[in-house]
Amino acid sequence: MFRQSKDGIYYGWLIVAAGTFIAMVSVGPFSGFGVFVLPMSEEFGWSRSAISLAASVAALVGGFSQPFMGRIFDKVGGRRLMLCGLLSLGAANILLAFTNHIVHLVLVFGVIVALSESAGAFNTSVALVARWFHRRRATAVALISSGASLGGLILVPFIAFVIPLVGWRTTWAILGLFILCLALPVAFFVIRNDPSEMGRLPDGEESPSGQATGASISRGPLEVDHWMKAFTSIPFWQLLGGYFVCGVSTSMISTHYVPYAIEKGFSPSLAATAFGLMSALNVAGALLAGVLGDRVGRKNLLGLVYLMRGMGYVVLLTAPGLWGLFGFAVISGFSWIATVPLTTSLTAEVYGLKNIGTLNGVTFTAHQIGGALAIQFSGMMRDLTGAYTIPFALGGLCLLFASVVSFSIQEKRYSSRYVSVPEPTSS
Repeated sequence: MFRQSKDGIYYGWLIVAAGTFIAMVSVGPFSGFGVFVLPMSEEFGWSRSAISLAASVAALVGGFSQPFMGRIFDKVGGRRLMLCGLLSLGAANILLAFTNHIVHLVLVFGVIVALSESAGAFNTSVALVARWFHRRRATAVALISSGASLGGLILVPFIAFVIPLVGWRTTWAILGLFILCLALPVAFFVIRNDPSEMGRLPDGEESPSGQATGASISRGPLEVDHWMKAFTSIPFWQLLGGYFVCGVSTSMISTHYVPYAIEKGFSPSLAATAFGLMSALNVAGALLAGVLGDRVGRKNLLGLVYLMRGMGYVVLLTAPGLWGLFGFAVISGFSWIATVPLTTSLTAEVYGLKNIGTLNGVTFTAHQIGGALAIQFSGMMRDLTGAYTIPFALGGLCLLFASVVSFSIQEKRYSSRYVSVPEPTSS
């Protein structure tokens, strides 16, 4: 198997690189779904709320399945889970090329794609990386998050460019082949479950016993041996509430931002370019949040991120023309994925690594419930009122709530980063 010299690069950074690439390639179905909305609706005569149902079901299925995927992750490791998920995800994208009925779209995209994404892509990579790092955990998770953002930057304009050339059916098939031919081999050859497979502790420290037991890492006062105990503490509900709003504010935009821009008179390519710009700035925002989070703490940055995103919604609804479209892309771009490294790191440092897959899954469930409700509500309000003003305004108000809740988390009281004396390992 893999070996590493004492002075060589820590293998955890190769895990980060692989996870970043996998997130970039596999994010296409969700980031690019909004570009498929109009051509598929026009071909089949579907209403906006009807096609939104597929995205809403995907958000719910992905969310509710994540704790179960997290339990599998905690039991058998991330490698096998990721390989199965990527194989299924690639095949499901190809199946979408054969869509002829809304039920087919809902079942394949809403169920199979969502389950495959939960198992094989972003969230599994994030939980995996959390096990490989402690001191630089937020930075490592931020790099994974930047992969998803790069995927949006590259794949959304790519989808918008390819659909007029070859049609939406072939475009779905191309996305599937990207996953099968690029992401799957990288996962097979690079991904490993734990630093103990290299005889290391997190961050690359050597373990005399050859096992990464976590003994060198301080234990926080709320660290749990069973994942359900996290529900008995206030910080977990604060994290859940913030991530619920994160899902509301990102999912409605992922599905409805491009159609909103087109209906405002902008061309599909310009709308996709604005979305791509937002994805590009996600990279900078996520990396900045990760680096700063490792240096100054998580919760205040998390509150600032939610507040900043809320200001983006204000700009989108009030600024005229291109100022609103691109102003939102710039402001929200810096905050879009920045919540992920901060929320994941807080969860790991308050509640420990033993159940990190499950706990990340639970917080992601809250995210996806918010996303599913927001996607469907936005589609319904668009059909009823002819505009997206009401759902976007409510999204901005929810972000103010998330900001206040995040600022109130007592990080220094509960996080293992601020525990000075490690718990003894002897029984």
